[in-house]
Amino acid sequence: MSDPKVSAAVASLYNTYPFPPEPILDEPPPGYNWRWNWQAACSFCTGQKPATDNIRILDAGCGSGVSTEYLVHLNPEATVVGIDLSEGTLAVAKERCKRSGATRVEFHHLSLFDADQLEGEFDLINSVGVLHHTSDPIRGIQALANKLAPGGLLHIFVYGELGRWEIRLMQEAIALLQGDKRGDYVDGVKIGREIFATLPETNALRRREKERWEMENTQDACFADMYVHPQEIDYNVNTLFELIDASGLEFLGFSNPHVWDLDRLIGKVSNLIERSQHLSERQRYRLIEVLDPQTISHYEFFLARPPIPKQTWQVDVDLLAAIPEPSPCIYGWKDSPNFFDYNYQLAKIGDAAWKFLLACDENQTKQQTVAQILQSVDASLEDVRSLQKQQVILLNKI
Repeated sequence: MSDPKVSAAVASLYNTYPFPPEPILDEPPPGYNWRWNWQAACSFCTGQKPATDNIRILDAGCGSGVSTEYLVHLNPEATVVGIDLSEGTLAVAKERCKRSGATRVEFHHLSLFDADQLEGEFDLINSVGVLHHTSDPIRGIQALANKLAPGGLLHIFVYGELGRWEIRLMQEAIALLQGDKRGDYVDGVKIGREIFATLPETNALRRREKERWEMENTQDACFADMYVHPQEIDYNVNTLFELIDASGLEFLGFSNPHVWDLDRLIGKVSNLIERSQHLSERQRYRLIEVLDPQTISHYEFFLARPPIPKQTWQVDVDLLAAIPEPSPCIYGWKDSPNFFDYNYQLAKIGDAAWKFLLACDENQTKQQTVAQILQSVDASLEDVRSLQKQQVILLNKI
């Protein structure tokens, strides 16, 4: 069961250091996070554009409203609800959304354990960096699962133990030196910064902070969230899937699939790949994290409440009958076939595929099918499949 003392301690931290500490703007936030765009997230999870954009979104543990603000601006037909247990942080979230014109949102001072107090169900629930800071993550994920509508998506982000070993050690060191002052988060930040400044340059903790986290931890709020948090539970693949299984939802996959590609680690030796084929999917995930522990500092993934219809577009007649359009989460594609994809990575597509993409843009008012566009563009069905697989286009099944 949840522990009120833990909740109070976590709320106290974020009242002291509202998080994330991004500046408040008098305009919509720049860029996009495709995981917070309903169309892009649905396409990633199911292979096709959603049937409607008029949805309800819950930002569970919204913090200072950075994710909430994006959810409102990236989903112009959606209504958004944000909940958090820190009143001080919620005040920042309200001001952030007010200033940027994110008006289709309401906030509630609630723990995610109390999500059942909210009316109705939600089509998309976002909970980033929250469950691992609760005293009972299983109860927490079940509370969110109970608010998810059939066919809805739940996006989760939790910490990984192998890629955060040095953080756990520094957390313990700070706590030891704080003694009975533990819970004084300003003092904890001071102690932590003094430790890093004093440790020998060759020290593994200092080197890891400088190489991996120093830029992120420039602001005290980020340093506090990382090193003096009163509650943290880190996962490995095995314990992660215990959490997922307890939700009763369907696992749709990690939202950073490139990290979970075994070929990037042992793909040059066919014998090793062949030997890995007898492993279950979860065993392959575990193999990846033990071979590359420093990379796996967190897990980000989608769950769904069935039924969740999926489309692979491997049947030609289905693909030819689909209506394509450019993804809302690509940048610079109108100027060149070399542009930034949904992950802000450089996408390189062939000339034929690019011409098809440009035709998809012109097609948004005409609503022509893939077959009709291919009559005027010298591209192939494999070009279309490649664009869809790379999340460059969305396909809508008629």
